[in-house]
Amino acid sequence: MALPTLTPEQRAEALAKAAEARKARSELLASIKSGKQSIEKVLQRAKEDKTIGKTKVTQLLKAVPGLGTVKVNALLEQAGIDPDRRAGGLGERQREALIQALK
Repeated sequence: MALPTLTPEQRAEALAKAAEARKARSELLASIKSGKQSIEKVLQRAKEDKTIGKTKVTQLLKAVPGLGTVKVNALLEQAGIDPDRRAGGLGERQREALIQALK
C-alpha cells in the first residue's frame, strides 16, 4: 500500500508530533537511567501511557543501570519475550515474569 500524499501543513504537523514523541521517550529513558522511575512502575503504566506503550522493552531495560545488551537478552529469553516486543504489547504474565527476574 502506498503512503498517502500529505499537504505541507499535514507533513509539518506529523513531523512535530514525531519530534514530541521522541522527546518524551528520551525523557522517559533518562528518568529510568537516573533512578527517578523504577522499571516495575514504568511497565505497569505501559497499557495506559502511549509513550511507554510504544517503546520497545529492550530499550526500557537497557536504560536500567547495570543492564547491558547481554543481560537484557538473557532476561527477555528467560521471560519468554520477543526482543522486538513493545511494552504496551506485553501480556500480564510476561510483565510479571520480567519484574520478578529484575528483583
